[in-house]
Amino acid sequence: MTLSLQEISDRLEIQDLLADYSHAIDTRHWDDLDNVFTADAVIDYSAMGGAKGGLAEVKAFLAETMPMFATTQHMVATSKVVVKGDVAEGRTICHNPMVLAGDDHPRQMLWCGLWYVDRFVRTPEGWRIQQRIEEKSYIR
Repeated sequence: MTLSLQEISDRLEIQDLLADYSHAIDTRHWDDLDNVFTADAVIDYSAMGGAKGGLAEVKAFLAETMPMFATTQHMVATSKVVVKGDVAEGRTICHNPMVLAGDDHPRQMLWCGLWYVDRFVRTPEGWRIQQRIEEKSYIR
């Protein structure tokens, strides 16, 4: 299969978008998510016990709940992305170790494995995630 230069460029931009998401979450720069999602994005973290809603709701949820973790690493890999013009569909593995904060949880680790099922759209500002649904694989 031969890819056009446009599709190669699109795939690289989407790959960068997935990395931007992970960095925003792990550095707790919630407003950076404004450059990852569309303003009307629908985000569903409910499979892993999280929020479901729009970008503002999810940012508030993250700001409230993520301090229970001293650190996190969202490692994304093996993205399967299909680009069709200005829309793309993707499924990406995420392995997410999370260290619980506080003296009552001395160095306890929560291991999460999941998939991000995304719909991406091309906007004047570049590719953005319009819909993200988490699919649970495991929590330990």
